[in-house]
Amino acid sequence: MLFALIARDKPGALQTRLDTREAHLAYIKETGVVSQAGPLLNADEEMVGSLVVLDVPGLPEAEAWAENDPYAKAGLFQSVELIPWKKVI
Repeated sequence: MLFALIARDKPGALQTRLDTREAHLAYIKETGVVSQAGPLLNADEEMVGSLVVLDVPGLPEAEAWAENDPYAKAGLFQSVELIPWKKVI
């Protein structure tokens, strides 16, 4: 099952994102459940959040993945949504 994780960074947290980015990317590679991912950008093309598409059995696994993401553990996010998603194209 696919889930879209949409996370918005706390204001002024760019340095937290940059400091944690390598651990976050390693977590993505290690877990092997990310179908697509990338940062959300503001008008100045600065990273202000994340969009991650997870391919997991269900919501509990998506929640567990989100909670264990190094970005989440570093307190980067102001908000996180997990939304079931159906790939069409």
